[in-house]
Amino acid sequence: MKHAVRRMVLVVVILAVAVAAVTGYVHWRTADESRSHLVLYGNVDIRQVELAFNANERIEKVFVVEGQKVEAGQLLAELTTNRLAPAAQSGAAQVASQKAVVARLLAGSRPEEIAKAKADAAAAEADVRNADLQYRNTLKAYTSGAATQQEMDNARAARDASHARLDSANQTLKLAVEGPRKEDIQAAQATLGSLEANLVLLRQQLADARLYAPSNGIIRNRILEPGDMASPAKPALTLAVTDPLWVRAYVNENDLGKIHPGMSAVVTTDSFPGKKYGGWVGFISPTAEFTPKQVQTPELRTALVYEVRIYVHNPDGQLRLGMPATVTIAMNQPAATRPAAASLPASAAGGASP
Repeated sequence: MKHAVRRMVLVVVILAVAVAAVTGYVHWRTADESRSHLVLYGNVDIRQVELAFNANERIEKVFVVEGQKVEAGQLLAELTTNRLAPAAQSGAAQVASQKAVVARLLAGSRPEEIAKAKADAAAAEADVRNADLQYRNTLKAYTSGAATQQEMDNARAARDASHARLDSANQTLKLAVEGPRKEDIQAAQATLGSLEANLVLLRQQLADARLYAPSNGIIRNRILEPGDMASPAKPALTLAVTDPLWVRAYVNENDLGKIHPGMSAVVTTDSFPGKKYGGWVGFISPTAEFTPKQVQTPELRTALVYEVRIYVHNPDGQLRLGMPATVTIAMNQPAATRPAAASLPASAAGGASP
């Protein structure tokens, strides 16, 4: 009986020692992991873009629905262009017409125009010779009494008129040879510049009648429908930018010096157990704030924390706005290899395999 009791006591002692050893080992492992990793808790935060037309017109078509994935540059909606399209066509026609005017002025007179001006001057010179001859003959007749004063006046007037026509023909020939004035060319070019600027504005107004996705994302709200009046101050759609998104978390002041922008991180959620998402520390708030209102424990109500944003890619669309997430950051990352968040390539922060 005594031997049985002794064996029982020995077993109990051995079990107590084993439990103490296991407990100590677990405590040591937990403490070691806490020193090598920093665990933060937060929520998924998605950027939202309010998309509005840069024009005042009625909506003609909306090509997307709520919840639809869209890519950057995809056409989302468009306005009616019953007035904008004809205005742009008219502006293009005016520009083409003025370009022809400028080209004509720069080219100067055509050879045919110069030849015609020379021919007109030669004809005027012949008329002058004929008018001078008629005047001299009439003057002799008038001196001898064979011509009247009226005939003498008519011959003089015809001579003066022929000289005037010759002078006009010579001036026309000179203008044809010299070509357009520089001032006329500059005025025509200025008019062309004004018309071209107006055409750019008209075409931009026509382009503003179409609404494109600025980046990849998901349509969250379809606010306006076909027939509604759009304006720059009234969003037509809201777009959730899903890649990259971030987890908004808070770090205690004691742990602030352990993390730096660009450090890699692993994000997990309760919704997808075992699924890991690769990310990186992209922003650390420069100012402290009190623990957020959702943390209601008395011990943490007055604690100061710093906001941290951990950017994470979401290629499968599993992470949703407001989803609770756990962020694990390894502390043994070499400082020399920590890239800046802005320069970190997308492939380096892709989702990790489960």
